[in-house]
Amino acid sequence: MPVQGDGNLSTLPSGPFVLEGFRGGVETQALLLTAFLALYLVTVVGNVTMIVVTTLDARLRSPMYFFLKNLSFLDLCYSSVIAPNAISSLSSSSKAISSAGCATQLFFFSLLGTTEALLLAVMAYDRFSAICSPLQYPAAMRPAACARLVLGAYCGGCLNATVQTSLTFQLPFCRSRLIDHFFCDVPPLLRLACASTALNERVMFALCGCILLGAALVIAVSYGYITATVLRMGSGSGRHRAFSTCGSHLAAVSLFYGTGFAVYGQPGAMASTEQGKAVSTFYTLVIPSLNPLIYSLRNRDVKDALSRLRHRPRAM
Repeated sequence: MPVQGDGNLSTLPSGPFVLEGFRGGVETQALLLTAFLALYLVTVVGNVTMIVVTTLDARLRSPMYFFLKNLSFLDLCYSSVIAPNAISSLSSSSKAISSAGCATQLFFFSLLGTTEALLLAVMAYDRFSAICSPLQYPAAMRPAACARLVLGAYCGGCLNATVQTSLTFQLPFCRSRLIDHFFCDVPPLLRLACASTALNERVMFALCGCILLGAALVIAVSYGYITATVLRMGSGSGRHRAFSTCGSHLAAVSLFYGTGFAVYGQPGAMASTEQGKAVSTFYTLVIPSLNPLIYSLRNRDVKDALSRLRHRPRAM
């Protein structure tokens, strides 16, 4: 570790970071490249399709599909912050990323990830309002109210991203410029710091833990009321329709919150770098590619809209 003449630690000369990525030989790297590329293509096609369908189809203009369109947009951007750079690193020998590029990637990764966590809670509240208070639902979920809820989710994401990025890049990185990850994230960056990271870890645990637990509480309470209301329904078809729309959302919530809590929501989450990479791959690439399939395969309205969109050119 570099030491100045007065005995104080000094940082290494400023320069680009190097993303170590995944360990393994040429065959492993080729396999990972193929998997990353395939997942990213599925993510782009699936989420762009969902955005187009929910925008063009007049029957999908309810608040639920407004939130679903925003979720697809977040998934598309969220994956695009990470995947192209990871694919580029896997396909070439250059794995460098500038300090500014690293900070930018961390900021938008935190912004979009936090916003998605909050948006999933908003979507649960939307289902609660629609099923438990159907008469008040049109007034409670007016377009302006929906826009404010989405804006609030983005504001929460921006706050978390600003705090995490500014605290992380105030640290002196004097141990190395080699990041043991395939993108810039807080835990691997903290390992490079030669100053105390106790404050950073406490802030990350507090902010991410509060966001995840707070949003999860909203989701749990909402679905508790939804379950009680649906079980009191006399119509079997009504129960089936309610559970089918809520089932898609619960599947997305379980995937996102389960992996998010494993990485950021507990104090010992930064212990295993290889496990962290595997989990990070899941929530940055796998989940964004699965969400469009989850919502389209389990939702008759979306499937019907896709069918109408597919036959529209023939009708014209």
